[in-house]
Amino acid sequence: MKKFELIVPCHFGMEAVLKREIVDLGYDVTEVSDGRVTFSGDEEALCRANIFLRTAERVLIKIGSFHAETFEELFQGTKELPWESYIPVDGRFWVAKAGSVKSKLFSPSDIQSVMKKAMVDRLKSVYHTNWFAESGVSYPVRVFLLKDEVTVGLDSTSESLHKRGYRKLVAKAPIAENLAAALIMLTPWKRDRILVDPFCGSGTIPIEAAMMAANMAPGMKRTFTAMQWGNVIQEKTWDEAFEEARELVNLQVDTDIQGYDIDERMVAIARENAQLAGVDGLIHFQRRSVQELSHAKKYGFIITNPPYGERLQDKEGLPDLYRAIGERFAGLDAWSLYVISAYEHAERYIGRKADKNRKIYNGMMKAYYYQFMGAKPTGSRRG
Repeated sequence: MKKFELIVPCHFGMEAVLKREIVDLGYDVTEVSDGRVTFSGDEEALCRANIFLRTAERVLIKIGSFHAETFEELFQGTKELPWESYIPVDGRFWVAKAGSVKSKLFSPSDIQSVMKKAMVDRLKSVYHTNWFAESGVSYPVRVFLLKDEVTVGLDSTSESLHKRGYRKLVAKAPIAENLAAALIMLTPWKRDRILVDPFCGSGTIPIEAAMMAANMAPGMKRTFTAMQWGNVIQEKTWDEAFEEARELVNLQVDTDIQGYDIDERMVAIARENAQLAGVDGLIHFQRRSVQELSHAKKYGFIITNPPYGERLQDKEGLPDLYRAIGERFAGLDAWSLYVISAYEHAERYIGRKADKNRKIYNGMMKAYYYQFMGAKPTGSRRG
């Protein structure tokens, strides 16, 4: 099998979680940097990474890297890369996205245009043609410039990995599926423990938890661009990776996962999304306000994404809302509370300082993941 260097972008602040996932899949991580993790692997690794990684954005094959401070250097560096090893003569190719940080070249559209011309130049000389129909399979390219170092990757995923295929209907301010998974993975929650999301919206956090409980790979019900790359990855390799994912699913697990929302319409949406994900039998959704949050058992987890008050008119109700979160949490026996919020007074109104907090970007919005640790169950070595 071919060997690749694979670059896996993720949410800023979630690199350690993604690294652990990749290592758990059996691969050697070679580099961790802001917003991405790089590891070595073969065709099977690329397929399995797309299907199994819960916290990743996409999987890129690293084509190469070089230094460029001018567009001429960018052109020549791009032209030197072995594009013919990946893109056939009829392939459709373009630079889908260019990002630049602390680099002299910073215009995405100019970077994309120069690189496309360089790719065409290279492939012209290899395929001995002056024109490409680009009528075949898509080969999207992504490039990062950091301090004038250019890293070029071929996007094997296309639509971001957070799109599992189950969320047809969304809340007003939905949390991305891969971020929801990462938030759960930052806690000691396991499938034999209670999990409640009192602001479940379209159900993303409970659904991701249920998929974990059932050992359901997040990408097993969707497609990927590289599935069409017969010149790079054998169809058999994809078939084997999907079969592995199907064999691991166990929907007979005993769970106590609950999602509440005050909006009956959102509860209906959450139920439909859970059904599309195939985990509706593992989650109990109901219309309920946070003020009604209660549970008789000990050692449960609240993992939630409450309103932030992004609009000025929404801010007025936030003190009472976060106060209610704190009061209901205080009434639970030995529970843990995990809240992602951009509301600057979250801890103040919850009524205590978090044991830990972690800066996380929810899209472009800076938020904090407040972690209030409960007591460990008797005989447990983890929270």
